[in-house]
Amino acid sequence: MDRNEDAQFAGRLTGEQPDTPKESMGLRFLYLVLISIMLSLSHTVLAVLTVVQFIIMLVNTGEKNQRLANFGTDLGIWMAKAARYQSAASPVKPWPWTDLD
Repeated sequence: MDRNEDAQFAGRLTGEQPDTPKESMGLRFLYLVLISIMLSLSHTVLAVLTVVQFIIMLVNTGEKNQRLANFGTDLGIWMAKAARYQSAASPVKPWPWTDLD
């Protein structure tokens, strides 16, 4: 990955954050529980994606499926944004409450 791609991904994670209204602690707790469930599911999706990509690479003599690789990147960025919200590093909730960059 070159420097331009590194900067692009860093911008997607920590770039300009939209203004968000302050939410109650009860509502934040509900979001935290929902996002925790979604993160758990995303780990399963990532595991399946990893196995499928590995099989594709075995069959295609090392050539990856670019669409799966891009999906994995987007999934990883979503997971990072979810972790930032859960740890209160960012007030912005991840998709589906905000746009998926």
